[in-house]
Amino acid sequence: MSAVGEPIEQRGLWFEEFEVGARFAHRPGRTITQADNALFSALTMNPQALHVDVAYAQTQPFGRPLVNSMWTLATMVGMSVAQLTQGTLVAQLGFGDISFPAPLFPDDTLSTDTEVVAARPSASRPGEGIVTLTHTGRNQHGEIVAVATRTVLVRCRPASDVPGARG
Repeated sequence: MSAVGEPIEQRGLWFEEFEVGARFAHRPGRTITQADNALFSALTMNPQALHVDVAYAQTQPFGRPLVNSMWTLATMVGMSVAQLTQGTLVAQLGFGDISFPAPLFPDDTLSTDTEVVAARPSASRPGEGIVTLTHTGRNQHGEIVAVATRTVLVRCRPASDVPGARG
């Protein structure tokens, strides 16, 4: 709790605040446009016609452009930052399983939920902990369009932030 008049700084969770099994709904969702899809593809040097050429995509099995799956992955992670890792992340350690069980299309809205699946203190970096998260992305119909397991290194709560501690 902040004293009246003191700013409250938004931050992610300290290592000790990650509870295995906790689930977070990251809202609002994000509606993607074809312009977003084409720009992301261009920025990442991905010329895949399924993402950037509407006429070509119309001749393919889905009949319209597919959202670049790396946009989906990056946006799912990005949606989680404010709630989970803003200012507490030390490093992203890696991704495990990543799947895209259903397509995401321009004009779809992506929403993301995250579950904490593991947390342990770092053996080699005192004051930090390793947390494994599973991000699940859904479209506006509730269909799962992406699932990704991500492992991060986060800071432990500083002594000055412990309730009742004297600074």
